[in-house]
Amino acid sequence: MSQSLARVVVHWVFSTKQRRPWLTEQVRERLYAYMASVYERLECHALLIGGTADHVHVLSVLSRNHAPKTVVEEVKKTSSKWIKTVGPEFADFQWQGGYGVFSVSESKVDAVRKYIAGQEEHHREMTFQEELRGLLKRHGIEFDERYLWD
Repeated sequence: MSQSLARVVVHWVFSTKQRRPWLTEQVRERLYAYMASVYERLECHALLIGGTADHVHVLSVLSRNHAPKTVVEEVKKTSSKWIKTVGPEFADFQWQGGYGVFSVSESKVDAVRKYIAGQEEHHREMTFQEELRGLLKRHGIEFDERYLWD
């Protein structure tokens, strides 16, 4: 081929440090819009961003020009700086150190969209920790519980 073509859809998941409920309803929409602009700048068009008070899910196209680690580090770093400008109550805001990124088959994109859109309802019955463990197991990712949480 004379050109490089790709469409890789991924599902990102990361939480606030120690799952503190920083992400109030009042700030989420603005945070998600800011994060979408960062993903866009990194050529990783965000298809949907959602979550709850203590974590975020992002469905995006992965740029062929940036490694996932670079993308998530930039999103977390710049959004952390941004949220601290929103008000003094966010002065100590931090994201957790790690993240999860999962491949999404094109045939499952709509299902993942619905899953992300239903986070509030979903977490009435399941904690973030249970959710992440389930995602890791479904994707065949081995993990050590001692190092999963910060």
